[in-house]
Amino acid sequence: MAKKALVVWGGWNGHEPQQQGEVFAAVLKEHGFEVEVSNTLDAFLDGEKLKKLNLIVPVWTMGQIKGEQEKPLVEAVRGGVGIAGCHGGMCDSFRNNTEYQFMTGGQWVAHPGGIVRYMVNITKRKHFVTAGAQDFEHESEQYYLHVDPANNVLATTTFPLPGVEGPHVKNRKAKMPVVWTKRYGKGRVFYSSLGHVAKELHLAPVKRLWVRGFLWAAHAEGLLKPGE
Repeated sequence: MAKKALVVWGGWNGHEPQQQGEVFAAVLKEHGFEVEVSNTLDAFLDGEKLKKLNLIVPVWTMGQIKGEQEKPLVEAVRGGVGIAGCHGGMCDSFRNNTEYQFMTGGQWVAHPGGIVRYMVNITKRKHFVTAGAQDFEHESEQYYLHVDPANNVLATTTFPLPGVEGPHVKNRKAKMPVVWTKRYGKGRVFYSSLGHVAKELHLAPVKRLWVRGFLWAAHAEGLLKPGE
């Protein structure tokens, strides 16, 4: 039986939510998923339907979610449905909803310098998500996040970045999580802070991480294609 995924896009247009949602949906279909795509948070209203999914992919920066939309979502993940996402589409969503942030494992707070060049360092190489991955340089927003200390951090970046000013620069150097996994109840949670706009999702080292992360969250590691 095919795995089932729901991709829900919307919110701030600067992150190209529709385009990103289309990228995620297309790649999941290539891996054998049945995918539903929605541009309304009402897609979360039917809790019984959500519980039959294998993966939920939120692509919704900022915005507001109603209690009757949030509750079925978090209950589905707590019950075993995977959730996975990238950048602000998952961890700069619904800034007033702490239970959502508890589930996802982090919340964006800053990206000093705007678009900058920075290193992504793989910190755990034996996990399915990062197996075979190498450190790489990336040009985009370097996300500073408030994160759950219980996250299983798979990749980091270092703050402050030389030459980039900000109110954080007089603090000690910090290893900021870029990629992590965690559990929320029985559900698997995957997040990557990479992917400011849709074209970044196609960059080989970025794509490798999120594709593997999405499959891991859905308990679909067996659907990984050779060379991915």
